[in-house]
Amino acid sequence: MTTVTNGVRPRTAERTRRRGWARLARAATTSVAATVLSQVVLLAVLATGGAAAWASTLAWAAGAVLNFLVTRRWVWGRTGRPRVRRELLPYLAVIGLGGLASIGLTTLAGSLLTPLELPHFWWVVLVDGAYVASYALVFVVKFTLLDRFVFGRGAARTPATTSRS
Repeated sequence: MTTVTNGVRPRTAERTRRRGWARLARAATTSVAATVLSQVVLLAVLATGGAAAWASTLAWAAGAVLNFLVTRRWVWGRTGRPRVRRELLPYLAVIGLGGLASIGLTTLAGSLLTPLELPHFWWVVLVDGAYVASYALVFVVKFTLLDRFVFGRGAARTPATTSRS
């Protein structure tokens, strides 16, 4: 006989926990891929003399598009056309806040480093480091918000957003 604790069977709770860890691992993998794409864009713009704010904005946009497309399908299993009010706009709000944090921290790092008159190579390395560090800082918050409010457990579910078409 299976014991039920708090209305949840132990096997069901274990399966739910494993799915949560698997979802987190897929989200982390997707974020790494988006960060790699962002890094290519960021470094290309910085290496050609672009400003830190412009470089981080373009890099964020490139990563955000990739992240939405892959995360929606692979992490949360959503297929079909995305619902604008239930998925796309909340996603843009969450990812936009993370982007603002990354762009702000990268721009701040660029501004603080400029008076030091470092060789351009080291300035690029340090600004890039600030960009990567900012992404790492916002990942957990971003994942939690996307899981709770956009795609995951707490998100509104409709046949149009969960079908396997």
